[in-house]
Amino acid sequence: MKIQVVIFLALILLGACVSQTESGITQQPTLADYQIGEKWVWKYKGVTTEGEVRSDGTDTREIVSFDGVLGITIGKDTIPVTEIVKPEESETPKYDWPLVVGKKWKFENNWTSEDGTTGSQSQDAEVLSYQEETVEAGTFMAYTIKYTGKTTNSRGYSADETEVWLYAPAVKNFIKLTQNQGDFRYVEELIEYSKPE
Repeated sequence: MKIQVVIFLALILLGACVSQTESGITQQPTLADYQIGEKWVWKYKGVTTEGEVRSDGTDTREIVSFDGVLGITIGKDTIPVTEIVKPEESETPKYDWPLVVGKKWKFENNWTSEDGTTGSQSQDAEVLSYQEETVEAGTFMAYTIKYTGKTTNSRGYSADETEVWLYAPAVKNFIKLTQNQGDFRYVEELIEYSKPE
């Protein structure tokens, strides 16, 4: 389950960076919105309804210089930032830019985990609000985006799921994720965000 969540979250980061405009509509950012030394740290924990802890740890991403261009560290990999600011070309994207309260769309995702398991998600998404939200890293203006649907995989797993993402344009990322999937609850929260002065 943790592998599925980690892969899914890596995909989210690739498509989830934005900048806020004065009109209250959030657009996808450009390469210029990032700087070397910018850093995000999340803590995460996944627990079954029986209390079994399936994942527990931290995830750190940082903007670095990579072969002369900006890169972002994701685990042991470094991906060019140009990849995460590239518009997502999908009829069913994770984020349907621009973000604005009240917007609705369909999200579909197919994935393969490190062990070869394949799976898919199909969710209805809606931006519920844009307001101040507080997490361990601080208080930020954030969109609340709710996804409801189903996840299935090639090992016969099938579960209804609900995900709530708190997305803060100021940090170009999500600050909290709460996921309920069958008998599993996963929470990830930003505990640190920093950038050079």
